[in-house]
Amino acid sequence: MIREAKEQDLESLLQLYTHLHEKSVPEDSPQRQALWDRILNDPDYHIIVAEEDGRIVSSCVCVIVPNLTHALRPYALIENVVTHADFRGRGLATGCLNFAREIARSQDCYKIMLMTGSKEESTLRFYERAGYSRGDKTAFHQWL
Repeated sequence: MIREAKEQDLESLLQLYTHLHEKSVPEDSPQRQALWDRILNDPDYHIIVAEEDGRIVSSCVCVIVPNLTHALRPYALIENVVTHADFRGRGLATGCLNFAREIARSQDCYKIMLMTGSKEESTLRFYERAGYSRGDKTAFHQWL
């Protein structure tokens, strides 16, 4: 089942992020809970999850960004695309990305942007198969 994250999904989602780049799960704290509440209550912030047997095994984040160009149409950003190592190759991340695309369409976004730090050709081909182009733009980022 692919759906948006719910309040009770936090621990499972944080465990899944250890398959992305996190080394550990942040300790439960008032700050962590406040951030989770903020995310859940932001109508432009969507955490999409794939659930199997009650377990979150794949996810991505889709953020809708208001915009003053392109006839005032927003754009979407995709981040934190991850699938548990034991569940890869089954189309779950593709399903999450498709769900995100439908959110972006429903919000009248004119584009979706996604960046990956991976240099693995298989990962880059995965994103191309999901409809993303690696040749149209040049991405830059600055670590803060």
